[in-house]
Amino acid sequence: MFSYEKQRSINIAKNRKLLAELGLDKPFFDPIEKPGKPKATAKKRKADQMEDSSRSTSTNKKPSRNSSDTSSDQDNTPLRRSTRNQGKKVDYSKEKVSKDYIPDSFKAGIRTTSNMGPMGREDGKRIHDPKKFGSIPGIEVGTWWETRQGCSADAIHAPWVAGISGGPEGAYSVALSGGYDDDVDEGYAFTYTGSGGRDLKGTKTAPKNLRTAPQSSDQTFDNPFNAALKRSSETKKPVRVIRGFKSHSNYAPTEGYRYDGLYVVESAWMEKGLNAKGYLVCKYLFKRLPNQPPIPVRASEEAMEDSNEVEEE
Repeated sequence: MFSYEKQRSINIAKNRKLLAELGLDKPFFDPIEKPGKPKATAKKRKADQMEDSSRSTSTNKKPSRNSSDTSSDQDNTPLRRSTRNQGKKVDYSKEKVSKDYIPDSFKAGIRTTSNMGPMGREDGKRIHDPKKFGSIPGIEVGTWWETRQGCSADAIHAPWVAGISGGPEGAYSVALSGGYDDDVDEGYAFTYTGSGGRDLKGTKTAPKNLRTAPQSSDQTFDNPFNAALKRSSETKKPVRVIRGFKSHSNYAPTEGYRYDGLYVVESAWMEKGLNAKGYLVCKYLFKRLPNQPPIPVRASEEAMEDSNEVEEE
């Protein structure tokens, strides 16, 4: 066994022991994510498609406007207007944000998802302040997004890349994306490794591979992100947690990023990290707050294959 794998096994065993001491090594019953069935779409005949194409071509032709009409429009407003808004009073200064955003691919039945919760917005003006402790109004546990941008738009987790969001009074949210191999995720409790200790300048061979660069120094609690989580372990203020599809945990969503509710940081400590030179890392133990909806468990590959076979039949 290589030294890396040996050290990884030791770290995982230690983290599992910490969870067992809290009585969180055996989580409660959880619902299993089941892949959704694709919607049947009616197929058009070739003749119908040709008719629709000719009809759209004829309706797209618009009557020409003379130069006097154009100049009068431009004189009346400094903003450029489309012909469909001609004669209407339109306020272009206000941004219209759809609260029930659904991608066209999902509406058309081309794509389906195994996420059971509602889908959040993927873009638009942020309504609530992400720099607050606790839940965000209107965002229920189980809501999911295709991208981290969507998590930021709905104020659940503001950073598009960083895994920790916090301030002097503690952490507001964290993202689990499988960054460290020796972390243990049991759904209702998990261990989390802090930030820093990597050379963000990159190397000649991998100048842009900054987030996955090998650790080259000790992590410290002086790092603002690590300090925020350490402060949370003292104040016990709730931290929002999202899980991403890149995580290897059974509690990670099969796609996108899912809001799994509020947790508290039970403890914070430092230990030797999973690296060849033994650089130290900041570690944290999270525990989920009670009276929240259960966390779905990712369906096994065998269950996914059986479900696909049933759909094909």
